[in-house]
Amino acid sequence: MKAVIFAGGVGTRLWPLSRKKSPKQFEKVVGDKSTLQLATERLLPEFKPEDIFISTGHEYVTYVKEQLPFVPVENIIAEPAKKDVGPAVALMMGYLAARFPHEPVIILWSDHIVNRIEVFKHIIFESSKLIKNDPERIVFIGQKPRFASDNLGWIEIGHEVKHEGSVVFHSFTGFKYRPDKQIAEQYFKDSNHCWNLGYFVSTPSFIYGLFKRYSPNIHDIMQKILDGSSDYEVFKKNLSENYKLMPEISFDNAILEQLDKEKAYVVVEDIGWSDVGAWEALKEALEHERHDNITKGRVLLQKSEDNLVYNYEDDKLVVGVCLDDILVVNTHDVILVAKKSAVKEIKKLVEGFQGTENEHLT
Repeated sequence: MKAVIFAGGVGTRLWPLSRKKSPKQFEKVVGDKSTLQLATERLLPEFKPEDIFISTGHEYVTYVKEQLPFVPVENIIAEPAKKDVGPAVALMMGYLAARFPHEPVIILWSDHIVNRIEVFKHIIFESSKLIKNDPERIVFIGQKPRFASDNLGWIEIGHEVKHEGSVVFHSFTGFKYRPDKQIAEQYFKDSNHCWNLGYFVSTPSFIYGLFKRYSPNIHDIMQKILDGSSDYEVFKKNLSENYKLMPEISFDNAILEQLDKEKAYVVVEDIGWSDVGAWEALKEALEHERHDNITKGRVLLQKSEDNLVYNYEDDKLVVGVCLDDILVVNTHDVILVAKKSAVKEIKKLVEGFQGTENEHLT
């Protein structure tokens, strides 16, 4: 089985730690390892290093090599231009389809936490068994929701289809991306919805074939890139010359919205998953109780609760008194102070820096 970890995003919701030059997946937001390192290491030892592939931007290859020295260089595929997730998935699936067309592959993302790793692995390998017997199919892995999130996508599930070991596979009904709060509350209360993690198991040939059917323009450009791709240097040359021609389109828009629902299954389980792409989500992932303070670095809090305070300067003490529901992030050039609920506003703020004297801070 192969695994592809996507590590090319910027992550403005985790600003000021996450910047264009050093995105969130390469920063130490949990302990002393980056989320990219955590995402890769939890696949070991069942996955060998040569079975793990990393998709990233060309400007981040050095970070990947430094943090994952055990992953073969030819398994690090760098996009020469940022073209959204649709072309990125096509690139990885085309690359793998030319080498391991019918071998099961799992798609993962580099900025997540998974606490129940053994449960997660069990689902992966039971899904792999199913895909080996039925390679023209896709299995989505969903998290049992812990609250009514309007910042996450949701999957609507149908009836039970089959069991593999202790894993239950459901029929797939559809997606809903970031519903409003009222709809999210409804999804949370019923038993027909789960959080969409963006994780799925399939085969490279099946996913790549979907591009030929639903996004032929992407597929045609990929064929030019893959021509002679058995030679890694030829592949890199073709990639550099042709990838810029790709349209900017999400994977959902390019493929999943047109997918025959009969071709998909869904597994729903509590794998202890959290998206740490935003400060509020990071706090929720690390706290034991809702009112806990989450801190990093030299921080002193008194008469304070339900705060996240991260200090990345060793020679400075960050002190908070009588704080409640506050986010404080101190880096070498920015101090961010905001309500935790203002995470969406942080993204808007950073986007507004373009063309201003603060653009260098993005």
